[in-house]
Amino acid sequence: MKRYIGVLLISIMFVNCKETTSAQQQIKIKETQASEIRDIMSLLASDELEGRDTGSEGLEKAALFVEKEFKNSGIKPYFETYRDVFDAKGTETFNVVGYLKGTDEKLANEFIILGAHLDHIGTGKEVDGDTIANGANDNAAGSTAVITLAKQLSALKSNKRSILFVLFGAEEKGLLGSKHLAGILKEKNIDLYTMVNFEMIGVPLNNKSYKAYITGYEKSNMAAKINEYSGSELIGFLPKAKEFQLFQRSDNYPFYKQFNVPCQTISTFDFTNYQYYHHVDDEVSEMNFEFMASLIDACVPSILKISNTATKEIKLN
Repeated sequence: MKRYIGVLLISIMFVNCKETTSAQQQIKIKETQASEIRDIMSLLASDELEGRDTGSEGLEKAALFVEKEFKNSGIKPYFETYRDVFDAKGTETFNVVGYLKGTDEKLANEFIILGAHLDHIGTGKEVDGDTIANGANDNAAGSTAVITLAKQLSALKSNKRSILFVLFGAEEKGLLGSKHLAGILKEKNIDLYTMVNFEMIGVPLNNKSYKAYITGYEKSNMAAKINEYSGSELIGFLPKAKEFQLFQRSDNYPFYKQFNVPCQTISTFDFTNYQYYHHVDDEVSEMNFEFMASLIDACVPSILKISNTATKEIKLN
């Protein structure tokens, strides 16, 4: 029997453009448990997956796990299968793409993408006999967020717009998976509203009033709208993200280039709170599961609102 622990009641305001008043709908959201995050992370960043390098058996195992999670959650394949296969500099690899159709006949033709890269670098410089770069924070953490959000949103079935849940391949090879999928979706002429990417969210920020930052903060009103929708200071501005041009360095960027709509990455890596970037010590033991669960749950109301507003309120500046 399924046990639903810590049910969080939130009120989502749906605005009808023809009405001067707003109807309030109560939606029950199952609170994510830290143990659920730990279980997913422990699989994705395990030694068995050998660092999830492009073309590796470990990445294949990770993809099979994601596909099983999608299927069990009622997330359908967007293509004939969950795989979007492409060539990564001579190596065949793939994106994993799940699809949750919108509930509104008209708005279902507009799409939101929630993404994170599934691949990592495989191996790194040996430390105490260990050479497996498990990639817990980079980016099993972001992948876990997408898998968890897929479960949450599929259970709610309250998204008027359609949502694609994408686990990208070959990000570490130069954003190759996101470049490929952005091109395919552009050819299909889909109506992309926005793309929210998750990257390195495994540990909290140091000494910040906000929970996470967004890359390309000044390029759109996404941060302001997410905060408005969540009713909290969920997203802030990190100067170093601009200094190091992080907006161009993650899987949001190819979609921004192809579609010219707000496509940005949520992260909590602030250059002071984690020292194991592309390091073999980027292990599950370093992750804060309670923080990850709270961040993911804090994003749900905002994503629901993004998927349900009568008009596209998130816009480029």
